[in-house]
Amino acid sequence: MTGVGAWIRYGEPLLPGQLEFAVEHYRAAILQPWETDAAAELKRRRPDMTVLCYKCLSSTRSYEPGPVYTSGVSFAEAESVDEGAWFARRLDGTRIEWERYPGHWQMRVWDPAYQRRWVENVVDDLRDSPFDGVMADNDVFDDYYGLDLPIDGATEMLNLRSALDDLVQAAGTALNGAGKLLVPNIAESRREPGRWQAHAAYGGGFEEVWLGYGAEQLFDPVTAEAQLPQATGPGLSILRVPTDGDDRHPNLTYGLSAFWIFGAGRGAYAATGHDDYSRTQHVPELDWQLGRPVTEPTGRNHAWWREFEDGFAAVNFNADGRRRRRVRVPAGLVDAAGVPAPSWVVLPPRRGILFRRAA
Repeated sequence: MTGVGAWIRYGEPLLPGQLEFAVEHYRAAILQPWETDAAAELKRRRPDMTVLCYKCLSSTRSYEPGPVYTSGVSFAEAESVDEGAWFARRLDGTRIEWERYPGHWQMRVWDPAYQRRWVENVVDDLRDSPFDGVMADNDVFDDYYGLDLPIDGATEMLNLRSALDDLVQAAGTALNGAGKLLVPNIAESRREPGRWQAHAAYGGGFEEVWLGYGAEQLFDPVTAEAQLPQATGPGLSILRVPTDGDDRHPNLTYGLSAFWIFGAGRGAYAATGHDDYSRTQHVPELDWQLGRPVTEPTGRNHAWWREFEDGFAAVNFNADGRRRRRVRVPAGLVDAAGVPAPSWVVLPPRRGILFRRAA
């Protein structure tokens, strides 16, 4: 049986051997929408794998040659409609190119005609596709790309969030009707009660910054714990923890232990560097199956642990270096190197551990 890993893979072109590795190690994959042959091969060899294609809800990209695009509405199509009426514009009438992402142009996501065309195009793309559905990126919450509101048609980010509520609902309903999933990249849902559940209702949700913004920018324990319900769905929860790009970075097991404690091994998990979506990230612990839980998540002072039929996980969400936590470990377990687990472990802040049943 394969593990719990998510292959977030919408960067550079696929490399030799990556598909074979994915078949052996991943539960879910996100590919570029034109990588249909790769999607078909994954589904042929691993029909249980959830394979999604990338589509952006909020922008179109002027650098893409086509005929398949990462946006629901291509740059050329957007330009052809009513003299570019679907492009968002500043108050002086100029189009808005995203900061740090050249060639990405903000769209008028609140325009009902844009929403309808986005849904129509994406459903047409997916209808006879090997992909199981769409990972819809940039279901934004705040201004991450230098929109600098107010702009023409939107005075505050609440306008964009409300519009994306409508677009996600319309797209999810239509894709589900075509037998496909919608899994949005739901930004900062912890800040709006019910947002994750509503936007993940059509197949699942992707949390790109689970437990932290960056490798050295992990959340305080209260913020981290506000994200934990995402591990339980609805649908497929894809949870990505930030690292510096090194697969042995301690944030990987920090997040993976929380993934098991609060999700019981459901969903899919990844730990990557910023925009590091061209590799096959992996550590042996991603392949582990800890089995069914035999206890509920148990916690004290922002440290949590849980026992499973075939393993054990513990995590310490505290940020203060003085707040170490001592946790008892069940007998008969080993670490990734096969070394017997101790009876007790002392977890430093922002660290997690996993042990499994000895073979």
